[in-house]
Amino acid sequence: MNSSSAACSQSWSISEDSLRRYVQFASESCIQELLMSASDSNKLGNCSDGWKILTLDNGVEISKRRSGSLHIFRSRWLLRSVSPQQFITVANAIDAAKQWDPDLVEARYIKDVEDNLSIIRLRFGENSKPPFRKREFIVYERRETMEDGTLVVAVASLPKEIAAGLLPKQKNAIRGLLLQSGWVVEKLEDINSCIVTYVIQVINLTAFLYLLELCMQLKINISSL
Repeated sequence: MNSSSAACSQSWSISEDSLRRYVQFASESCIQELLMSASDSNKLGNCSDGWKILTLDNGVEISKRRSGSLHIFRSRWLLRSVSPQQFITVANAIDAAKQWDPDLVEARYIKDVEDNLSIIRLRFGENSKPPFRKREFIVYERRETMEDGTLVVAVASLPKEIAAGLLPKQKNAIRGLLLQSGWVVEKLEDINSCIVTYVIQVINLTAFLYLLELCMQLKINISSL
């Protein structure tokens, strides 16, 4: 590491309290974005506020809208005979990463900031798909239950300077960036059914294919609960 890189890393070392405040603020913003995306359409097949349906396959609706330079993808599907609590057991950053790419090399919790807020490291190997090959991600994961019983899981990368302060980048690894993403699980009158919404912000449009694959695999995993 050269002297300028070292100085940058040192200048971004933060205290536990500052880290907690930052992650609380960032994750709260992510949760509100997820809730807004989930509430834009009350029923499957109905799109508003700029959402355009791209596909409806095997009960999974995937739609898209633009936000500046970002592409926001949203998948929605109805799960019958599955409660929100059952679904949420497989809706987390580590299990999702395993579905993104089976060549996930490492997935571990680095730090518990609060009971429902953690820092996680995800690392992919040389045989992973192009968007993840030789990349590692340092993300927060926040799990929140809203007053109406809606469950939200918010996941996004930490800024690279803060991530470097928590865990130096591994040799030959590329520190990747995961924009705001996560799940919103809304309970229905039938307590054993729910509507699941998964939202992810991307820059590269090829992420659409991986989103579709992830949603289908999650449905398969749910059937075994």
